[in-house]
Amino acid sequence: MTGAAATVPIGNPAQVMVFGATRRLGDTEAMTSVDLSAQGGLITVLGPNGAGKSTLLRCLATVWLPDSGSVLIDGLDPRHESDRTEIRRRVGYLPQNSGLAESATVFDVVDYLAVMKSVGRGSTHPERWRRLEVMELLGLVGLADRATDKVGSLSGGMRQRVALAQALLGQPSLLLLDEPCSGLDPEERSRLRSILGERRRRATIIQSTHLTEQAAFGDRILVMASGMIRFDGSPARLAGLADGKAWSQPNQPAADATRTYWMTTDGHYRCLGSPPPGAKTVEPTVEDGYLLLLNP
Repeated sequence: MTGAAATVPIGNPAQVMVFGATRRLGDTEAMTSVDLSAQGGLITVLGPNGAGKSTLLRCLATVWLPDSGSVLIDGLDPRHESDRTEIRRRVGYLPQNSGLAESATVFDVVDYLAVMKSVGRGSTHPERWRRLEVMELLGLVGLADRATDKVGSLSGGMRQRVALAQALLGQPSLLLLDEPCSGLDPEERSRLRSILGERRRRATIIQSTHLTEQAAFGDRILVMASGMIRFDGSPARLAGLADGKAWSQPNQPAADATRTYWMTTDGHYRCLGSPPPGAKTVEPTVEDGYLLLLNP
């Protein structure tokens, strides 16, 4: 299937196809027989630490190849060097550890990657076009006024926003974001959701997170645990797994009466499991469904 992407114009959401992908890290199988089909929209890979989320995104970004199975992006196979190069032209990738050069300015670290990605190629004034896009993206992530600051002087959340600007370069048709909310305050998480909400109309966006509130905002959730996909569906469908199994009560429940419970801000206990007689069930959330799924 190598070379098939010539029929898929850049600018359309990328088509992602994963068939039985497995990846080992030492003696551990970090990802086991993963199947995935996606094109367009915002997809969240939700799971605990060590679930295999980052492994999946690294394989999609062509940082790693699966040990078995296959990954295809727009029909391109990253096992072929020429296809891998073409895939990387279409991908925007935000890894967990971006490794930004601390001695460089904010503008320069984004502009350097823009040069590497050939942003502005084919325009009448490529350098001007490239620099305009860099400044537009820094404005989008709220860092235009910090363009001349050294990266080393920034907070962790600001560095995350610089890395996000890098990932957005060149209008990628596949945007891969590994824990994009890391270090972001509530206002910046809201800004991120706005950016993703707009971009998901023209790109396939796959983000990983362990935050259920971030997963609830999107079109589709994949729950991963122990390297395997345990759930694939809409946020509403994941919340529905807890329908009739979530309730609130004023007193702390007996440990063997519920699967899990916690005290809420009003002093009541939110409980998940088999409600006792007379219990008042409550509207289930994505978090409720997720907890019940991983704690059967």
